[in-house]
Amino acid sequence: MPGAGVIVNVIAVLIGTAIGLAFGRVITERFRKIAFAALGLSTFGIGATMVIGGLIKADAAKSKYAVLVLVGSLVIGGLLGEAIGVEAWLERFGQWLRKMAYRIPIFAASGEGEHQMVEGFVAASLLYCVGTMTVIGSLQDGMGSPDLLYLKALLDGIASIALASTLGIGVGFSVIPILIVQGGIALGAHGLQPFLTEPVVREMSTVGGTLILAIGMDLIDVKRLPVGNLMPAVFVAGLLGAFFG
Repeated sequence: MPGAGVIVNVIAVLIGTAIGLAFGRVITERFRKIAFAALGLSTFGIGATMVIGGLIKADAAKSKYAVLVLVGSLVIGGLLGEAIGVEAWLERFGQWLRKMAYRIPIFAASGEGEHQMVEGFVAASLLYCVGTMTVIGSLQDGMGSPDLLYLKALLDGIASIALASTLGIGVGFSVIPILIVQGGIALGAHGLQPFLTEPVVREMSTVGGTLILAIGMDLIDVKRLPVGNLMPAVFVAGLLGAFFG
C-alpha cells in the first residue's frame, strides 16, 4: 500500500519518543549532561558525514559548483529566513507545543521551556526529513515499495529514544514534518520523480547536513547559530542543484 512506510515511520518515532521520555525521567542530572554531550557529538558527526559525503559525491560527478551551491544556499536561505522570521515562528510553535503536551498523556509535560521544545523539534525534524534515504525511500513508498522507509523507521525510532531522553517532548512533534515531507513525496511520487534528480537530492542533503552540524555545535555548547532562520537554505539548495545540475 503506498504510504505504508510513512505511517510506520511516524509510529516508530512516537514509540521511540515515549520510551525516551520515560527513560529521561529516571536518569540524574549528572548522567543527563554526559548523555547530552554524547548526543551533541553524535549529531555533529552525522552532520559532518553528510556534508563531506555530499561534497565527495559532487566531486565524483565532476560538479564544479558544489561549494558555490553550499555557500550560496546558506547565504540566500539565511537572508530569507531572517526576513521571514523563522526563529520567531518556531518560538511561537514551541509555545503551542507546550499547550499540546499538557493534553497528551503519553507526552506528559516535563516542565521544559519553549526553547528546549523547539530545539528538540528542529533537531529531530532535520535528522528525519533531510537526506537521501528520506527522498528515495518516500519515492519508492509512493510507488508501492516501502522497504527502505521501514529500515529508516527502525533507525529513526532508535534515534528518537536518545533524542527524547535529552531534548524532551519536542522530538515527538517531528512527526508533523515527517508526514508533510515524506507523505507529500510519497503521494506525488510519479510527478516529483523527474524533478528530484541526483544533483537536487545531493545538494539538499549537503546543506541539510550543515544545519545538523550546527545543531551539534549548539548541543555541545560550542556556539548557538540561528538554525531556524537558516532552514530555507535546504530548499534554495534544491533549486540551485536543479539549475547547476
